[in-house]
Amino acid sequence: MKICLLVIGKTDADYIRAGIEEYEKRLRKYVGYEMKVLPDVKNTKHMSEALQKEKEGLLLLEQFLPTDYVILLDEPFSALDSFLRQEMEREVQQVLQSFGGVSILVSHNKEEIFRLTQKCMVMERGKIAEIGDTKEIFAHPKTAEGRLLIQGGSL
Repeated sequence: MKICLLVIGKTDADYIRAGIEEYEKRLRKYVGYEMKVLPDVKNTKHMSEALQKEKEGLLLLEQFLPTDYVILLDEPFSALDSFLRQEMEREVQQVLQSFGGVSILVSHNKEEIFRLTQKCMVMERGKIAEIGDTKEIFAHPKTAEGRLLIQGGSL
């Protein structure tokens, strides 16, 4: 198996680079790994957000082979109404359970994190603040960021 991290721009921020470097360091011990940085979509000033996302999607699609397996869950339910969110969550859970591999869900929604994950990682400025069993972190957060995730509010 080989994992390829595809990135479209926005990798200059220190916290993003730090997260990617941590991810790379861990992955390289177990599987083949490479990172491809795709160029930003050009001339976006006069482009709607929907069109910009469509062009980015096309850039990504050009990278895939018909035999590739792809699971991308970057805030997948954030724009859905509550009924559709519940339906999609059920379907995604079924797909991930039959997938049998590791999947990563990026979310800022604590209810979503609690319902959908077994392990949880809390990030603070691109660094891991806390990592462990989701139920344990929710019951007894050990860091200020963990408490902020669970209890809400601001630091």
